[in-house]
Amino acid sequence: MRLYVGNLSYSTKEAELRKVFGAYGEMSSVAIITDRDTGRSKGFGFVEFSSDEAGNAAMAELNGKELGGRILKINEARPRSDANGHRSLEPR
Repeated sequence: MRLYVGNLSYSTKEAELRKVFGAYGEMSSVAIITDRDTGRSKGFGFVEFSSDEAGNAAMAELNGKELGGRILKINEARPRSDANGHRSLEPR
């Protein structure tokens, strides 16, 4: 299960997300999205869990909680879209 994690502090690092979300189960990936030109965080990222159970538990427990002085907004991630806004039919 892939989660969208929004409203991150610009100083939050991937290692911090791994620590916080890792308490809920095995993760297959963690990524904070950064600006291509500046390398600065855009304030959101994605955490992918190996199981839906772990993802649902993390979402239920952490949505609305504070991390780095900001209130997290967590949802199940939508399928990726291509540059034209068309959703990919490939598996996540």
